Amino acid sequence: MSGIWETLIDLQTELGIRFSEQGYEIQEPGMDRFNQPGWVNKVWEGPTFRRAHIDVVDARETKGLWMMHVCVFPHINNAGPIFGLDVIAGKNKVTGFFHDFSPTVDHNDALVQEFGEFVSHFDWKKERELPDWARAIFSEHMIAVGNVNTIEELETLCELSIENCDMWLDSIDHSSRCTVDQGKAAQNRYAHFQKQNPHTPKTMTALGLNEEDVRVFVQHCLFPNLE
Repeated sequence: MSGIWETLIDLQTELGIRFSEQGYEIQEPGMDRFNQPGWVNKVWEGPTFRRAHIDVVDARETKGLWMMHVCVFPHINNAGPIFGLDVIAGKNKVTGFFHDFSPTVDHNDALVQEFGEFVSHFDWKKERELPDWARAIFSEHMIAVGNVNTIEELETLCELSIENCDMWLDSIDHSSRCTVDQGKAAQNRYAHFQKQNPHTPKTMTALGLNEEDVRVFVQHCLFPNLE
């Protein structure tokens, strides 16, 4: 499929523009270690979100693969969902495209329902079965698509993700409120189950990253716990 990587890099750029427009980039302690040739991490915070993170491993030249992880957390007194997006792609197809508004404190939050209604209009023919750790935190509406091998389908997924990012950023401040303790517990629960995903470290090391770097990154920087 011609243009797959270019399309995904455009998606990365568009999301970064939005986070910069509604927040500001920060330098998290310890993140410098994980900005290396072929590995880029950017973090933002803003009035309507606690943390937005884009993590890209560009192994196109060495492994023929490109991977991106995006996660945006609401402030800890906000009971709304977490915006999540993960993509891994080779030159000719996207092997995995995962996108969700994952519930935190309020599982009936209007944004979760709106996300479900929006994505229900699309016919996903390559849906993937989710493991237990994923079912523990992701919504029933999650997009989990594999083997995307047409540029038209990829463009639809990217456009959908951008529209959903705009919806999340514009609406998250209207979600119901919760206590700080409730928000911390819910977001730490999300991080805990994300760390149970065995594919994240395996994929990152397979892309050529140092195994110890990946271990520290996943535990402390990809999904950092709130104290």
